[in-house]
Amino acid sequence: MSSGVGVAVAPQGWLTRLETGLGWLVEVPAALLVLADILVLFAGVVARYVLHDPLLWSDELASILFLWLAMLGSVVALRRGEHMRMTAWVGRAAPARRAQLELLATFACLAFLALVAAPAWEYAADEQAITTPALEISNLWRAAALPVGIGLMGLFAVLRLARSGTVGQRLKVAVALAAVIGLFWWAGPVLAPLGRWNLLIFFVGVAGGCVLAGIPIAFAFGLATFGYLALTTQTPMMALVGRMDEGMSHLILLAVPLFVFLGLLIEMTGMARAMIAFLAALLGHVRGGLSYVLVGAMYLVSGISGSKAADMAAIAPALFPEMKARGARPGDLVALLAATGAQTETVPPSLVLITIGSVTGVSIAALFTGGLLPALVLGALLCAVVWHRYQGEDLSGVQRRPRAEVFKLFLIALPALALPFVIRAAVVQGVATATEVSTLGIAYAVLAGLLIYRQFDLRRLLPMLVDTAALSGAILLIIGTATGMAWGLTQSGFSRWLAQSMAALPGGAPMFMAVSVLAFVVLGSVLEGIPAIVLFGPLLFPIARQLGIHEVHYAMVVVLSMGLGLFAPPLGVGYYAACAIGRVSPDLGLRPIVGYLAALLVGVVVVAAVPWISIGFL
Repeated sequence: MSSGVGVAVAPQGWLTRLETGLGWLVEVPAALLVLADILVLFAGVVARYVLHDPLLWSDELASILFLWLAMLGSVVALRRGEHMRMTAWVGRAAPARRAQLELLATFACLAFLALVAAPAWEYAADEQAITTPALEISNLWRAAALPVGIGLMGLFAVLRLARSGTVGQRLKVAVALAAVIGLFWWAGPVLAPLGRWNLLIFFVGVAGGCVLAGIPIAFAFGLATFGYLALTTQTPMMALVGRMDEGMSHLILLAVPLFVFLGLLIEMTGMARAMIAFLAALLGHVRGGLSYVLVGAMYLVSGISGSKAADMAAIAPALFPEMKARGARPGDLVALLAATGAQTETVPPSLVLITIGSVTGVSIAALFTGGLLPALVLGALLCAVVWHRYQGEDLSGVQRRPRAEVFKLFLIALPALALPFVIRAAVVQGVATATEVSTLGIAYAVLAGLLIYRQFDLRRLLPMLVDTAALSGAILLIIGTATGMAWGLTQSGFSRWLAQSMAALPGGAPMFMAVSVLAFVVLGSVLEGIPAIVLFGPLLFPIARQLGIHEVHYAMVVVLSMGLGLFAPPLGVGYYAACAIGRVSPDLGLRPIVGYLAALLVGVVVVAAVPWISIGFL
């Protein structure tokens, strides 16, 4: 099964050469943008902390470069067929039907890009009048990334269609898709009076149907949101583009490509091999040993970057190769990776916890203290599932290493093992922000590769930078369209209606807590943590206080519930980010993740039922 869009066909002469040439013209600038962002942020850290002369323009320039990186990375991902999608149904279809579904996926991508192209140009034109505060240049330099990226994605989608299927097949699928879009457009006057029923029609029916049909996740979310706003509201579509911009260009997300690149560096410089050799020697004789390491490693690095995708990108490349070599199934690996992402949502320094403190008035220090033990409880339950699953693992060919050998491997791996602690110390000591700290990790990895492990292949840098841009673009476009979906839910009045309904629930605090868990699991599947907290935190936390629920306790339950939804298929964005980082088809993780999600749900219930887990050390 494929995680990309389209089917492989025989090269068609000039079309193939044209696509290859255009691909090179996009991939090289995308790679240079990754490198430029690293250098700009690292220069900002050095100027502020070493030279005590902050660069006032560094964050602003990094933000401009980042949006271009996100859009060009999305273009590279589309050209390579690396936008994440669910292919469970597509893979089971007969060959002829599968070819039609593959064409439908490409046509759907092209339809969304065509629909938002004009609003994107309007949005960029409006931004021309705004002058950036530090660089004092027109914001058009930044906003132009959106229409340019959308146009280039559309071009590569057309080229892909020209090389896929026959003319008859393409015409048949195009007519069918046009008929569906036309039907929705014709039904617009009927849909508008339906009110909140449209949320089910578009955000459950259209989005879920597109995902199951194999349309890439980002484009499925985009089509559902565009349809809802265009057919049931008077909202100008330029607003949707603005929300996508907001979602993709949040500076904290710059940690995603930087940690992706750091993960590739750790592998290229030999640090991963040294670390895995030690861990395998230490736990290799234990059934499921490296899975325990994955759970613990995510706990250690979680929250450093402010992005779960970045946390996973820092860990997976270092552990997955050896785990696969020891017989672990890719689906199980990506399922555990996603589960650990949900498990560690409360580990400080968590940007979601900081957001809760800022919008609700809860002490951030108290949230940081309260967040450690709940994540440990969930981690212990995940380890219990690992223990159960790996009871039958064949270790007949594995012998326990002598202590002297383990100690020697520990000394060799020490620089690699120290990296998470160096990164965390830099954040805690204020040397760098959650975004900038990834550049310190990159500098550390480069020096370790050159001076300690003596492995640094310059020929691999450009492919690594291009891979970083493609993977980051795939993740960030999902976040961008999901942010647009979140904004659409806000415009519908759904958030306020939800808060009023929950305040009127019978049963007092226990019922309120139970419904909160259910509601935030559902909300977490379509919203990133920060938008959800900004939307619902100010509404629901006062209700919790009135019912006598400790605000830190409620915060832990809310964050863990959102994490569970965020990493649960079929709609959880975090699950697809984990699949993208692990380079595993989402289909393969569906069955293995059920057990891990059940363990996480039990953990959330335990944390909700036992307030001491969250507030015992305050």
